[in-house]
Amino acid sequence: MTRPEQPRPESADLPAPTLEVIPLGGMGEIGKNITVFRYGDEIVVVDGGLAFPKAHQMGIDLIVPRIDYLLEHQDKIKGWILTHGHEDHIGGLPYIFARLPRVPVYGLPLTLALVREKLSEFGLQDVDLREVTYGDEVRFGQSFVAEFFCMTHSIPDNAGYILKTPVGDVLHTGDFKIDPDVGTGAGIVSDLERVEQAGKDGVLLLISDSTNAERPGHTPSEAEIARNLEEIIKGCRGRVFLTTFASQVYRIQNILDLAHRQGRRVVMEGRSMIKYAQAAQATGHMNPPEPFLTSEEVGELQDQQVLFVCTGSQGQPMAVLGRLAFGTHAKIALRRGDTVILSSNPIPGNEDAVNLIVNRLYEIGVDVVYPPTYRVHASGHASQEELATILNLTRPKFFLPWHGEPRHQINHAKLAQTLPRPPKRTLIAKNGDIVNLGPDEFRVSGTVAAGAVYVDGLGVGDVNDDVLLDRVNLSQEGLLILTAVLHPTPHVEVVARGFARPNRDLELQIRRVALEAVEQGLREKKRLEDVRDDMYGAVRRFTRKATGRNPVLIPMIVD
Repeated sequence: MTRPEQPRPESADLPAPTLEVIPLGGMGEIGKNITVFRYGDEIVVVDGGLAFPKAHQMGIDLIVPRIDYLLEHQDKIKGWILTHGHEDHIGGLPYIFARLPRVPVYGLPLTLALVREKLSEFGLQDVDLREVTYGDEVRFGQSFVAEFFCMTHSIPDNAGYILKTPVGDVLHTGDFKIDPDVGTGAGIVSDLERVEQAGKDGVLLLISDSTNAERPGHTPSEAEIARNLEEIIKGCRGRVFLTTFASQVYRIQNILDLAHRQGRRVVMEGRSMIKYAQAAQATGHMNPPEPFLTSEEVGELQDQQVLFVCTGSQGQPMAVLGRLAFGTHAKIALRRGDTVILSSNPIPGNEDAVNLIVNRLYEIGVDVVYPPTYRVHASGHASQEELATILNLTRPKFFLPWHGEPRHQINHAKLAQTLPRPPKRTLIAKNGDIVNLGPDEFRVSGTVAAGAVYVDGLGVGDVNDDVLLDRVNLSQEGLLILTAVLHPTPHVEVVARGFARPNRDLELQIRRVALEAVEQGLREKKRLEDVRDDMYGAVRRFTRKATGRNPVLIPMIVD
């Protein structure tokens, strides 16, 4: 397909338009990936993911990207590209699509199957999902043509793409590692020939996965992990409980195959594990050698004939492994002789939760297998040798490290400068940056609104950073509610929660300080709002001096 033509400016004195690359999420962070490409009055959007809350974001369920820019320019959106089916790339789509007009959405079969189920849970049935395969080209308006190509990752149907624009070609790797053997026998490999050809044709801008830019060497293949798992399971004499990410379809297929070779029947436990398995089977990416059993159907089998694949690799208390560890599973109980394999690493922030589960498993007396003592997990992201391979093949004029925190982006940029043919210029962008791209231009020209929208229960966006700060303060300092009743005679009631253990003397002192402030305000005939503020200030100063604490104070006046 021919490259989109660059429109000529009406006057020779006017510069030719540039392509704008605007990350609204996923830049300088890991999670909630969404990128906007704009040329003139046409926009293409890539992905729409979510992030999970950190420890200080109390009560938050999910975090999705802020899309003010898309809402403002929704009439210009020509279509959507989805790279793969991980939550950090598709998990935010129900919240995003609910607020925008319907445009064509392109992705590979497994990606769309997962999106379709996710949208149906939100009652979004009218989204125009269009299936593509590797090698397909899709035109968006007059300015963009996208070509999809295969890059291996930890989930099937993962795509990179070449975005052909009037100013030149942008090659986006998507999430990837160069895995020579995913182990399933399907012969799936990254299409490095297409990447190399793109480099020969000319790549103006490379956008590349930076997640493992600090790691030397090459990320281990799934086939290696499968061999290690088989050796471990071969030596197990009791039941085996294995947990991994539900989206690790290649690994789970390898586990199904090795279980069959060793005479073990497989039980799938956990909602997300079953959901991904169903989607993978429907799209031809998972083919169990034998039908799955339920936990009720394994009663007649000997322990060495059973293998459970379950959720809970990140220490989630309500996932299957968490309930097994704490003895709250309704149908299954762990016992000595069982082996639990954690075929995963904790996501940053989940380390304490995973350690709690592991310690509990040891207390039960089961054998526990987990990294790094055992090599039973491999990342889905490229290490330095693979990152260098992509840079050497594409030979980009400009480079935008993406999908990583600042340390990952900067180390990726440093790696690029060590290669025989480094990019002419590299930018370390942030969410909201407007990156202007032209044949001889690569710079940040401004910013747009970007950031996080918090999902808390049924509320979307009704919790902000101020609310989270209040929650942190409540958890750390406690709460004091001061109620000043003015009639028939002024007096103050105090309710304390999480502030200090019951202390009659301290409560009496707080009442006295609050009442003195109220009575003085009444004598001076101040407005009730000012009396309330005086009471607040007096108690705030007293509690800080008397206890060294700053509880959240809620003052009220009842006239």
